[in-house]
Amino acid sequence: MAIQVGERLPQVTFRVMTADGPVAKTTDDLFKGRKVVLVAVPGAFTPTCHRNHLPGYVQRAEEIKAKGVDSILVTAVNDVFVMDAWAKSSGAEGIDFLSDGNGDFAKAIKLTMDGTGFGLGIRSQRYSMVVEDGVVKAINIEDTPSKAQVSGADNILKDL
Repeated sequence: MAIQVGERLPQVTFRVMTADGPVAKTTDDLFKGRKVVLVAVPGAFTPTCHRNHLPGYVQRAEEIKAKGVDSILVTAVNDVFVMDAWAKSSGAEGIDFLSDGNGDFAKAIKLTMDGTGFGLGIRSQRYSMVVEDGVVKAINIEDTPSKAQVSGADNILKDL
């Protein structure tokens, strides 16, 4: 069963790009003592993720943060270099991109999808969640990877 409201995020390590190169960040580094909006996509640069899902968060980032959110994080089962390129090409100022390159986080919260039929391998499902001090307060999971409605920025604002 997928992670539920009221449950604590599992301890995993993500990779993030910094000016000095890739750096490991744990779940505690990213969520402990903070209010965070976490957005997961099946893949950086994929059509729905790039054209429909991420743009809403880029456009509404200030409005989301004005609701007391410390950071907006976007994660995908892509390597840190791809996530960095996607961040730069998207103009996603004020949004941090997390590489879950091996899918460890997606697997730990039981929100994977099988994209092998499309040559994508095992990926993360598309979802958004509000996390406070490492505990899930709201979660919005899409029923199909080609949709970005219930997990979109407009809907997450209702959860805040």
